[in-house]
Amino acid sequence: MMDEHNRSIQPITLNGLSAAIYQGIRATLAEARAKVYSAVNSAMVEAYWDIGRQIEEAVGDRAEYGKGLLAYLSQGLTEEFGKGFTVANLRNMRQFYRLFPNRYALRSELSWTHYRLLMRIENDDRREFYIRECVESGWTSRQLDRQINSFFYERLLATQKSGKESVRNEIYKLEPNSEPANILKDPYILEFLDLKQNKDYHESELEQGLIDHLQEFLLELGKGFSFVARQKRITTESGEHYYIDLVFYNYFLKCFIVIDLKAGKLTYQDIGQIDFYVRLFNDKVKQTDDNPTIGIVLCAGKDETVAKYSVLADNENLFASKYKLYLPTEDELKRELERERDIIERQQLLGGESGE
Repeated sequence: MMDEHNRSIQPITLNGLSAAIYQGIRATLAEARAKVYSAVNSAMVEAYWDIGRQIEEAVGDRAEYGKGLLAYLSQGLTEEFGKGFTVANLRNMRQFYRLFPNRYALRSELSWTHYRLLMRIENDDRREFYIRECVESGWTSRQLDRQINSFFYERLLATQKSGKESVRNEIYKLEPNSEPANILKDPYILEFLDLKQNKDYHESELEQGLIDHLQEFLLELGKGFSFVARQKRITTESGEHYYIDLVFYNYFLKCFIVIDLKAGKLTYQDIGQIDFYVRLFNDKVKQTDDNPTIGIVLCAGKDETVAKYSVLADNENLFASKYKLYLPTEDELKRELERERDIIERQQLLGGESGE
């Protein structure tokens, strides 16, 4: 006899009427989520505009006072309201007010990320063009970023009238709209609401297991490794967010080690990605007395396991002479990945067999 648990998980077959009801409810939820996102974004933009106004009115031309005030505000606001109130962010809010002094001209369709991108455009006419196009075309912040970096404004001006529609529509193929379900994972919104970010959604079950083991393995080496962060978020000036799987600091080498794990086949793009992370970390996190950051890209593919160090050209001598004394070899990392992957896959297999 089928128990209640098994009965509850039997597949459901929908007829036409049921499917229509489902789609109606789905549309209601999607619309509600979009309204929540819009409301939070509007509140955030208005709050940051007002913060910028208060800072600008208090500081004026007193540059030295401004530096001290921003540091004071950053410390107090961070302690009371959480992340999102670094000196750099407060400076962005002040710049936001300066560029958009008319509060009533702010567009509710644009998020804080949109405005951060627009603030990088120095030419007023060009900036107004992107605001208008962004609102009328409903661009996401990623679409706006791509259009700015691909010189959409200049390309559209240089295109004959008959071809302008094609230039306008190419963005929807190159950068599709984001799914509403992912909207509230935006780090800026989470920071504004002082909510903790769920980092697990960046990792598959296999990746979680491998990263767990790598974290323990490197700490147990006993060669100066100190754990810093998992899924460390680094944000570029354009507002793009990147997540580094594991970050350590080695106090013998006095440098950060950033690790990027790939579950599939390693590609040239993956090698380029870890080089990008190293440069970004050197620019955003490394202190002046730290040695250059070292990157490690790991690939735990079914057919091939790869471990590669990323060493920027100007640091190769330092890596060869000193770093290797305290870091595991590529072969050691590869063996650990293979061993742990085998263990995880056997556990998953046994778990699946026991559940049948």
